[in-house]
Amino acid sequence: MNLKNLIKHPEIELLTSLGETDILLNGCYVGDLLSWVMSHAKTNQLWLTVQSHPNVIAISSLLELGAVIIVEGATIPNETIQKAEQEKIALLKTTLSAVDVIALYNELMNE
Repeated sequence: MNLKNLIKHPEIELLTSLGETDILLNGCYVGDLLSWVMSHAKTNQLWLTVQSHPNVIAISSLLELGAVIIVEGATIPNETIQKAEQEKIALLKTTLSAVDVIALYNELMNE
């Protein structure tokens, strides 16, 4: 699925000023333990987490993830948003739960 399709949803907000949102996502990965995500997430996946520390962006960049979405309305420090801008990582936020985002992802995949 294309990231731009997800960003169009009213409950998803893109926090970075990426000019290009034509990123092909290859599934979702849900995880909050950073070391676990590092060893299990795959390239171009959408990472769903409540973690909002700048290290989330470092891991996303290292693994070449498609995007990161901070779920459940978790607070995101400006430092994390700035790091995402620097690394050109699509950083999104939502008040939806991870389960609801996955359901939305699957719904959009089937359109």
